[in-house]
Amino acid sequence: MKKQLFYGGLNTFQWFIFLLATSVAFPIIIGNVFHLSIEEISELMQRTFFVMGVSSFIQGWLGHRYPIADGPAGSWVSVFVILAGVAIHQGHNTSETLQFLEGGLIVAGLLLFILGITGLVNRLLFLFTPLVTGSFIFLLALQLSGVFLGGMMALHGEPSRPDYGTTAISFGVFFLIIMLSIKGKGWIKSYALLIGILLGWFLYFLFGKTSSTFIRSDSLVRLPEIFAWGTPRLNPGMVVTAILFTFILVSNTVAAVTAVKQAVPKSQKSEIKTINRGSWAGGISHFLAAVFSTIGIVPLPVSAGFIRLTGQKRLGPFLIASIALSGIALFPTIVNFLALLPGPIASAASLASFVEMIGIAFQSILREELDQRRLTILGITLLISIGLMFLPTSIFQGLPSILQYIFSNGLLVGTMIVILLEQLWKKTKKEVTLAQ
Repeated sequence: MKKQLFYGGLNTFQWFIFLLATSVAFPIIIGNVFHLSIEEISELMQRTFFVMGVSSFIQGWLGHRYPIADGPAGSWVSVFVILAGVAIHQGHNTSETLQFLEGGLIVAGLLLFILGITGLVNRLLFLFTPLVTGSFIFLLALQLSGVFLGGMMALHGEPSRPDYGTTAISFGVFFLIIMLSIKGKGWIKSYALLIGILLGWFLYFLFGKTSSTFIRSDSLVRLPEIFAWGTPRLNPGMVVTAILFTFILVSNTVAAVTAVKQAVPKSQKSEIKTINRGSWAGGISHFLAAVFSTIGIVPLPVSAGFIRLTGQKRLGPFLIASIALSGIALFPTIVNFLALLPGPIASAASLASFVEMIGIAFQSILREELDQRRLTILGITLLISIGLMFLPTSIFQGLPSILQYIFSNGLLVGTMIVILLEQLWKKTKKEVTLAQ
């Protein structure tokens, strides 16, 4: 009994660390982009922890009901970064941009909630074929790999230069997690991610690489601030962006559920009901993200990679870890301590989970035969979307802000391309007969 409690506690702690690792990097990125102070970044991190914990619990308990971590969406991060660049280039106040982003989160959340609660999302499921889902997961992994690699290398200065000592520690953590997850036995294999993060944190401190300072708080308990960025605002461009982005959010939910179902193959849950519940719960998550002024929170497909790395498939420890994360967000001293987790180490752990995610993407794509039609669609999608990821965003600055966002986001463009080509280029009767 004591042994079960011990391992159950370790499972919960590892989920807690994973939730923490997936949430630390993005608030820092957004804080730097919008030139927030250290105190403002710490408060953003507190609000992010709180919303993540509540959202993950709602999804696990009432929503899709899988152990899928909710966290800051890399796709939303790209929206924040691009619109910040547009505001700075045009000489606008970045605080107003944050208010418009709050409004966009509310619109996207409202659409998600309506689609889920009415069951209308079911009528969109035909769009998300295995090719679409696999392409989305693959492109998401590629897009975020650049963010995580940059974090692992601790880029600084202009032009950007890496910190080679930090880079060595980060890549050591990355390969250690991969090695332990493949070669490890028993509990070592199960807790590879936790071992890697704790060892990396220790080495980071040992070699004096930490530059963060502990921020002391005057209050023992502090509630997350509501509308910290100001009253939400909207303009036509943000409304259109939010509507388009709803397709990405539905695709994200489908991809996360599909990926975790592959990692938990014994599940017999109805996919239609699961996506319904996941969609309206996702709408609530976005509303909470707007109210508490955080990045958009979504189910993270990378959770499937974590489950495969660690073998942690039980829902109970995940729900407890979610409650713990939202609970500790109320204690500024604890939040400030957790904020000391080095971003490069968190990025290395996240990138290790994405290795499994790439495999899940290929498994999804290969669920159907790769005939000439599907190969051509995949090739067009990858060439254009990945190509856009390599282009400097400055080349689109002459376009309206809505078009700047669309063409600067390879994930959005790629998802739209693969959905359109899958629907417009139908198989001929001869091809269908041959496939049968």
